[in-house]
Amino acid sequence: METKLQVRDLKISFRTTNGKVQAVRNISFDLAKGETIAIVGESGSGKSVTSKAILGILANNSIIEGGEIIYDGKDLLKISEDEFHKIRGDKIAMIFQDPMSSLNPIVKIGRQLTEAMILKGKARQKESRETFNRFLKMLEANMIADGVGSSTQVKVKCKNFDKFERNHLKLEGAYNRAYDAAVEALGDADALVFELSHGGGRDVKYRAKRIAALAEDSVQRYVVSEKAAELRQIARSLRKSCTGAALKNGTGLLQQNLQQTADILREAVAFEKPNFFAMGYYQTFCKEPMPELPVNELNAFLRKQLDEGFMLDFIADAEQGLRYSADKAYEKKAAAVKVLANHRRVFEAKPLNEKECMAAYKTMVAAVESGIDRMEYVKDSRAYTFGSVLKNNIDRYFGGIKKNAAEEARFAKQSARYDALIKRGKTPEWHVVPKSLIDLDKAQADMLRAVDEMIAHYQAQIERQGERDYQKEAVALIDYLKENASGIVNKVTPGIAKERAIKLMDEVGIPDARKRYNQYPFEFSGGMRQRIVIAIALAANPDILICDEPTTALDVTIQAQILELIQNLKKQRNLSVIFITHDLGVVANMADRIAVMYAGKIVECGTAEEVFYAPAHPYTWALLSSMPDLDSKDKLEAIPGTPPDMIYPPVGDAFAERNRYAMQIDFEQQPPAFKITDTHWAATWLLHPDAPHVEPPKTVTERIAKMKRRMAEKEEAANV
Repeated sequence: METKLQVRDLKISFRTTNGKVQAVRNISFDLAKGETIAIVGESGSGKSVTSKAILGILANNSIIEGGEIIYDGKDLLKISEDEFHKIRGDKIAMIFQDPMSSLNPIVKIGRQLTEAMILKGKARQKESRETFNRFLKMLEANMIADGVGSSTQVKVKCKNFDKFERNHLKLEGAYNRAYDAAVEALGDADALVFELSHGGGRDVKYRAKRIAALAEDSVQRYVVSEKAAELRQIARSLRKSCTGAALKNGTGLLQQNLQQTADILREAVAFEKPNFFAMGYYQTFCKEPMPELPVNELNAFLRKQLDEGFMLDFIADAEQGLRYSADKAYEKKAAAVKVLANHRRVFEAKPLNEKECMAAYKTMVAAVESGIDRMEYVKDSRAYTFGSVLKNNIDRYFGGIKKNAAEEARFAKQSARYDALIKRGKTPEWHVVPKSLIDLDKAQADMLRAVDEMIAHYQAQIERQGERDYQKEAVALIDYLKENASGIVNKVTPGIAKERAIKLMDEVGIPDARKRYNQYPFEFSGGMRQRIVIAIALAANPDILICDEPTTALDVTIQAQILELIQNLKKQRNLSVIFITHDLGVVANMADRIAVMYAGKIVECGTAEEVFYAPAHPYTWALLSSMPDLDSKDKLEAIPGTPPDMIYPPVGDAFAERNRYAMQIDFEQQPPAFKITDTHWAATWLLHPDAPHVEPPKTVTERIAKMKRRMAEKEEAANV
């Protein structure tokens, strides 16, 4: 399964007047494509801080003390704001707890929906062009290097591909403009018919003439349709029926022409799309005129001509080019493994030598980057970010030496001043700020871990070398080129942005979307405002959707609707979702995996089934005990006490003070992560082999038994 996001040893603090608050303490998790991971915990647990770090919107007093957030071959903690601007809201979108924090109260929601589409659309066009040109040039170079033909032959093939691809772009661009005109005309016609039928309608003449003009522009939409002439005729009639003389007798004829225009356009926008890629080849290289056939038959004909005349041969050559590129990369990977292993000893020394570390770093990074296969359009994130990860740990170590010395001096001076006041019989109104030291041993261990993980990563790739299907990869690469070529001509105009926005509003369940498009946020209920925010988040078709307690401010009935909506959208769009909540019950039916956070740490992580049916950490037990249940007659159990002050985090398990099952070691030492299954672990000393056996509270065991009975009843009913 493709990994979309990796969070590794993330550590975040905040500067305050009272000291440094340690909000997130070395947490790690992965997010796969199409997966929902729920991060659950009380307020102050660090879950929202984590989500904001992923989106790059932490407060100005935040301190990123360590870790990586890896997405698309980049460490999001190291990129510039300009780079983040290309990702935020486009590739990674967020839904906040309060919808009004995402909406401008004095701007109509239609405009708020369309602005992002238009801006992001322009950026994507530029990016698509650059990507297409870069990959085609690399493919040509590898095909020549592999010797699939002479340099001249390969260049001619790639030039021909580019040549008919340009023709494809012209055809698809014209089609898209015509399609956009058809969609816009259809929307405007429906709106005007609605207004006229209810005795209203402003600027009728202007709007009707504009609809007629758009309808005529959309005739290109009917490349293979016999209704093109009919649409032209109705558009002319529409122009005549909106003159002053015609309107003297009422709007009946105008409504009739508008309705006929809308009916034809509605049928048009549902047509199967012609294969413009194959059509581009046919018009460029085939001398015969294109046959007049229904779209499905035309597409089959064009595809056959393309495959036999060019594509099958080109795919075979591309396959060889990809294989050549991969083989060279595997040679470099094997060499990189040796370089990493040979230079690893530099990072084992006690103490480390900065000059030697930097020299080894440069050599290692050069070796790793030489092993990256640039023909792989799905980036190898570990290889791309190896340099930044290693450099970050080197800087942390050597910067920490200086910082620790300064911190020790500051602490000694402040302590001496405090003690002097006490000796004079005074009671200071301030406290000595605890030492904030960089863990040098951990920084050194993280350097070695980065090297070891990179070695293991490249070795695993080398071992799987024989499992690759290069023919399948060649087809996928050509599809990727086609996708980017289409992106070049996929211009988002204000008119089409409006229609897409209305469609999105329909998709998220807003009734009368066309009418409500021009309303302000205050004219919507809380649940409807949250639906609008979801529509805005989906406008750029993101890879990852972060939901930061999106239902907390809503009543229970609306909560269920919003949760169901998010779940349905996730399935339809194959989204990866990070769901932040304080309520385990909210994610019971939508999370694939659950990470339970407390005091800045993940204390338990597993599949939803494992966390609900086999919880292992006392804090997870407490969350389950406090979860409302329709069948429970007993009083819900509140979690005793309050979370710790994270300016002075506990030495041991942060939950120990509130844990009725705590042992002495819980107050002295933080527990490691104990593996329960391949997908389930918990950080609690109760899982240590020498710990006494403790059963979960009766409330939890009864609830688990109840959930299992319900599950069995559902399965039994489904099988009947």
